Amino acid sequence: MTPHDHREVWFLTGSQGLYGEETLQQVAEQSRLIAEQLPGVPGVQVVWKPVLTDAAAIVRTVLEANSDPACLGLIAWMHTFSPAKMWIAGLDALGKPLLHLHTQANVELPWSTIDMDFMNLNQAAHGDREFGYVQARLGVARKTVAGHVSDPLVAARVQAWMRAALGRAALRGLKLARFGDNMRDVAVTEGDKVEAQLRFGVSVNTYGVNDLVAAVDAVEQGAVTDLVKEYANTYRLAPELAADGDRHESLRYAARIELGLRTFLTEGGFQAFTTNFEDLGGLRQLPGLAVQRLMADGYGFGGEGDWKTSALLHTVKAMSVGLPGGASFMEDYTYHLVPGSELILGAHMLEVCPSIAADRASCEIHPLGIGGREDPVRLVFDARPGPAVVVGLADVGDRFRLVANEIEVVPPPEPLPRLPVARAVWKPQPNLRTSTEAWLTAGGPHHTVLSGAVGTEELTDFAEMTGTELLTIDAGTEPRRFAQEMRWNQAYFRLAGGL
Repeated sequence: MTPHDHREVWFLTGSQGLYGEETLQQVAEQSRLIAEQLPGVPGVQVVWKPVLTDAAAIVRTVLEANSDPACLGLIAWMHTFSPAKMWIAGLDALGKPLLHLHTQANVELPWSTIDMDFMNLNQAAHGDREFGYVQARLGVARKTVAGHVSDPLVAARVQAWMRAALGRAALRGLKLARFGDNMRDVAVTEGDKVEAQLRFGVSVNTYGVNDLVAAVDAVEQGAVTDLVKEYANTYRLAPELAADGDRHESLRYAARIELGLRTFLTEGGFQAFTTNFEDLGGLRQLPGLAVQRLMADGYGFGGEGDWKTSALLHTVKAMSVGLPGGASFMEDYTYHLVPGSELILGAHMLEVCPSIAADRASCEIHPLGIGGREDPVRLVFDARPGPAVVVGLADVGDRFRLVANEIEVVPPPEPLPRLPVARAVWKPQPNLRTSTEAWLTAGGPHHTVLSGAVGTEELTDFAEMTGTELLTIDAGTEPRRFAQEMRWNQAYFRLAGGL
């Protein structure tokens, strides 16, 4: 399944047979209304399930959810009082993400008419506490959201959890192709692929670059011509790349790379990939334009063999479905260190996704100065201003670690006429000094994902769902406290995973 396939979140309601059939019918009617008010996200539908009143029904429902590939996760609400011992077997068997919704049918209390019938029917205030206890007792990973579903904040937090569940599902079935190995002597792009498949579900395998070259060479000329026309209609084409330009053949070869790469990925069922400028085989150009366009279509990508960032990018793109803002492979490249106006200039050799572009991209060709191949074609643009997050995934030996920094993307202070790559300029939270000190202390990678679509809440939910450490750098970060958090995490994850 892809992020655009039909997915479901099941809405479970807990009660018990003690209240009688009439009350349980009211519970069912009210829980249906609550489920109907919950907003989904594109491609995800909230599906109401019959009220659960005994352990056997709970276990059956959980096992059905585990085995249904369309089911992303479960939302559970204890409408009345559902004795939590009957949830133990079901929660113990649960293999899907869980959100505990602490809500009630009514917003206001009808003070003048409240009687014991009303009190018996509307007991979520303590019914959910019973459920919360057993989840804590069993150590169940979950998100807890309190408030009425009509509250926009409640709706937004539930949607963030759904998006995280989309990301988890996309990652669990991800096949990732590495064309060649990673850049020589680089540490952070290495990692434990077996543990990654065990922890996240992603399958990472390497293919010879000339396997890709064969697919590129097999592309028909007519298909290349059609794609070149699409480029001309979509982007501001540099004159030398136009049909009558002296570099037009380079554009045609870039199109050939894209078509061959798409064919290879499609036939192999891959949704993410890596390249490496040190290992290009028979390719005449480092793939630039092709990579940028594939990222825009939802593919994960990592430069220099960085499979972890590639997997993370695909995951974030799956979370972002239907949202503006985009997500891209990124790298902190250089700093503007004027006191009080510190900025980070992010870019890469070629591969920045146009989903984050502020305006129509320009399709250009320039020397690369690295890789020893022909000048590559690429899209050039500035990133869209606005709030965003940069997040990286590192293998720190005994676990994977996510490091995220909340940022504000800003327009470049001045034009960049001599920088022929796509780029983003941002102010990191809380400031450049604290942000970079914390990132370095955490061992965060130099390759990241920049997203203006999803943020800290979705990443927090994703980390909880996958049992992954997340260190967040935001407006409240203080270096000493950040270092203490890392030490606490070290102890926690070692104890949680077994010594």
